Amino acid sequence: MAGIVKLLVSDIIMSFMWVWSSVLIKLFVHKFLGFHQHDVTGEMFRYSVSIVNMFLFAYLGKVTNGGAYNPLTVLSSAVSGNFIKFLVTVGARIPLQVFGSIMGVRLILHTFPGIGRGPQLTVSLHQGALTEGLLTFTIVMLSHGLSSKIPGSFYTKTWISSVSKLALHTLGSDLTGGAMNPASVMGWAYARGEHITKEHLLVYWIAPIQATLLAAWVFRYLVRPSKQEKEKKTN
Repeated sequence: MAGIVKLLVSDIIMSFMWVWSSVLIKLFVHKFLGFHQHDVTGEMFRYSVSIVNMFLFAYLGKVTNGGAYNPLTVLSSAVSGNFIKFLVTVGARIPLQVFGSIMGVRLILHTFPGIGRGPQLTVSLHQGALTEGLLTFTIVMLSHGLSSKIPGSFYTKTWISSVSKLALHTLGSDLTGGAMNPASVMGWAYARGEHITKEHLLVYWIAPIQATLLAAWVFRYLVRPSKQEKEKKTN
């Protein structure tokens, strides 16, 4: 029980920190260092800082024994686990990640009024849902591969994961914001009063969740244990 409580607290804190980290990176690059919005050097520096930031959160997840800031990460793991783990994830972890994100965004807007509006949908509803779904499917498949089949150290796997997330985010940034994180989007949408709109629910919740479940099932089907592995488990 103590382990579950610790995990839930970690989820709240990491979700809170995640929405703050993206804002602080932008402020550091564009306000403090003075790079313009579309400056190539500034963008490359921002990407580098973002990768370092993802390493930090990966380390925090390791230290907290599974703490996370993204509902899709924990949902993907819960689908492959037992029913109790699934209930804890859906009933407690995901709602608390959303809560942490909302509190983070509220404090951001209180501290820096007018700092931004978060991810924005700039294409049609169905194009946006397809974009977020494809991005999520790709990163979830990669995450499953890194965690179970691809050899390498923590740093190597985190590097592959971070660069992949950044690349996918960049691909979708002009269409949906390339969020791949319903909790952080919910924080900004709640602040705008748009958290129960059809666009928000379909593009940033339903499509990514469906893509996560599909990726988990496809990976389980494609990467089945060999006969030798099954025999080792039974022996």
